[in-house]
Amino acid sequence: MNYGVLMLSKVIEQNDPNALLRFNITAEELPTEGERKALRYITEYAEKHGGQAPTAEMVANEVPDFQPDFNIEANYDYLAEKLRKQAALREFVDIAERELPERFSQAQDNPEELFSWLTEKVESLKIRTNVRSSVGTDIKKDIDKFKAEYENRKAGESFRIWRSKFDFINRAMGGYVSSNVYVIYGKSGRGKSAIALEEAINCAMQGANVLIWSMEMGWYEVLVRLYVSISASIGVTKANLDGVDIEAGFNSRDVRQGKLSDEFEAGFMEFLDKMNELIPGNIIVRAVDDEDFGSRKLRDLKADILETKADVVLIDPFYYLDYEKNTSKTAGGDAAETSKKLRRLAGQTKTTVFALTQADEEDEKSGEDGSRELKLPQRKDVKKTKALLEDAALLIAVDTNAEEGRGLIGLNKGRDGGEGQRAEIVYLPQFGVIKQLGGEEGSADQFDF
Repeated sequence: MNYGVLMLSKVIEQNDPNALLRFNITAEELPTEGERKALRYITEYAEKHGGQAPTAEMVANEVPDFQPDFNIEANYDYLAEKLRKQAALREFVDIAERELPERFSQAQDNPEELFSWLTEKVESLKIRTNVRSSVGTDIKKDIDKFKAEYENRKAGESFRIWRSKFDFINRAMGGYVSSNVYVIYGKSGRGKSAIALEEAINCAMQGANVLIWSMEMGWYEVLVRLYVSISASIGVTKANLDGVDIEAGFNSRDVRQGKLSDEFEAGFMEFLDKMNELIPGNIIVRAVDDEDFGSRKLRDLKADILETKADVVLIDPFYYLDYEKNTSKTAGGDAAETSKKLRRLAGQTKTTVFALTQADEEDEKSGEDGSRELKLPQRKDVKKTKALLEDAALLIAVDTNAEEGRGLIGLNKGRDGGEGQRAEIVYLPQFGVIKQLGGEEGSADQFDF
């Protein structure tokens, strides 16, 4: 049965050309040239005659190769859905005949690329078969929909708020809300990754499944940082800062080089064996040296989110993603398109996304004692990916000095307020100590290792 003919015939019979607009019926979805000519004629006629449809006789005269079929009982929704499914099947057959053979022959050594391409095509076809029954949400008619969503949120099922490790962010923003992108940025080597990993761990301590896309560091380096930070949160040793003893973790340099003393090595191995007890959630690391991490497109990220059932995603750094195509043909358009689609992906998957990027470099100032002055980058300093500034719910600026054990974190451009707030932190990443001065100790001190 040809549902394109039935849809056009119903439009003519009911004098309702606006149905073609309501259901977004396009010429590309119609299988024959006669149907496409009829669609164009009906549309052009309606535009010239106040939204009226031409009569059956007029259509037959103008488009003799279109044969209408009247007295149709099916409604528009049904016809549009069937029409779209037929169009999707025809396009799939076309793809299979024209493109698949060549791609198949090219994919003998890299079948993953073929599967990824095929998955993207099928997903696109599935989306195009959707038929909307209404536009948006009606403030009067959709009260039950609102009530249901309210109950879901009350039960914590519709969205999640993850508390930050840094208490001033919780006070200013209430934490990190799912379906949003949060950007952490700073100059090169100033602690962006360290701060982001602290937030990732803190979310996992609250029960989140965290997915880390580490496109600069290898998996062992990332795990060293994670394990050292977690060990610091339970205070396996002490570090001294300006004469004050601070609960700290294993020495990251010794762990990285495999040179822990016998005593500390035994303690470290015991600590690793208790990881299931220490972290209510989980952390999955995809790193630059993973052999199967060759493609870094957003569709690959989505696949990983679905596979790991991730609640929180960390992208380090954003500008190492394989950017989406620049359809606008403007400078920076690739990054802008990728940023926009990342924001959309966060909403679709209901994940909380942390994206890291650099800040522009500038001349540094030193204090009277010769120490480098800490200075947070501004909004205008977001480097390489200016579009992130617009798409982010919050910009988190970072500057640290590991030698002096101190740092600053500040909020720029908060969609829900908080802009301009900042806090000093203790910054001893070698021992996993990164915490706000005067803030909460974090969520791991409930454990007694």
